[in-house]
Order: sequence, then structure tokens, then C-alpha cells
Amino acid sequence: MTTDAVDEIMIATHRALRKRGYAELTMQDIADESELSKSALHYHFDGKHDLLVSFLEHLLDRFEERIADPDGENPAERLHSLVDTMVAPPEPRSDGFQTALLEIQAQAPHDEDYRERLERFDEAFVSRLRSLLAAGVEDGTFRDDADPDEAASLLATYLKGVQMRHVAAGHSLERSATVIHRHIDDRLVAGETTVVTPE
Repeated sequence: MTTDAVDEIMIATHRALRKRGYAELTMQDIADESELSKSALHYHFDGKHDLLVSFLEHLLDRFEERIADPDGENPAERLHSLVDTMVAPPEPRSDGFQTALLEIQAQAPHDEDYRERLERFDEAFVSRLRSLLAAGVEDGTFRDDADPDEAASLLATYLKGVQMRHVAAGHSLERSATVIHRHIDDRLVAGETTVVTPE
């Protein structure tokens, strides 16, 4: 399959998922969003599942590019930038794509192919967080008692929950981002720690 054909199919899949969601998506829906016929899609992919596995691989490549080099002059600034990247979805919640991804994720416990790809998303993100945190501990940006593994796991779990809560319940991304930025500054950045006490 040529690169141009792959790109066209991935773009068409994205468009079709936005419009139809995961459950009702058909190969014909994807073909309708491209210049290719349904039979042409079946020439390259066994069916919807096979195509969506490839689509997840495509998204993983894009995701790794997005998180590879966050802006900032030091590890703390880069960590804040990475958080902003994660809480600013490329598409608005109302366009259907984020909901379709949530539907695919819901299939992962029962689908080894989906689960394997989604685990790679998680591993890539946790690894990026861990490297930023370790660099910050090493250069003194972060507290020397901060454990990069534990902090990366906490941040990844929180941000994953933020995305799901936003899509499923419409919870404000801005409010969630404020909480995690405060956590980074108060609990991870070296220097005097601000303790928030209830009134």
C-alpha cells in the first residue's frame, strides 16, 4: 500500500469516526469519506477491526510526536507544557471523535489488539513524564525526594481520568489543568512548599 493511500484511509477513518462513532462505523462509511471504494479498503484491510488497529498505530505515531519535545527552559516548564498538551484535545468535545476513542478504549478489556496498542500509548506517555521528572530531580528543579516513577504514574493516571471525565461528563479541562499545575508547583518543584489548609 502506498503512503498516499494509507494517509487517505487514515484521514477518512478519522472523519468517519467523528460522524458515526465506533459502534455504528462501517467500512462503507470510511470509503464514503475517501476517494477509495469499499472493495479497495477490503483489499488493504480484512475489515473494520483490522483497519482500526492500524488507525490506532497511526494515532500513536502522532501522539509520540506531540509529546516528544514540550516547550520550556527547564524540566518544570516542560512538564507544565506537556500537561497543557494533554488537556487541550485537538478536536472539540462536541465533534464526536473523542467519544469514539472512548468507545474504542472500552473495548480494550475484551480485545487484545486494541489493548496492546492502548498500552503502548500509556507506556509512551509515562516514559516521557518519567524522563522529565528524572531530569528535574537530577538538575535540582524538582525536589530530591520526588520519585520519578511514582510521580509519573500519578500524573498519567490523573490526566487519563481528566480526559475521560471531560468526554463522558463535560467536566472542565481548565479546572482540571489548574489542579495538576498547582500540584506540580506545590509538591514537585524544589523550594518552599505551599500547604493548602481548609478554612
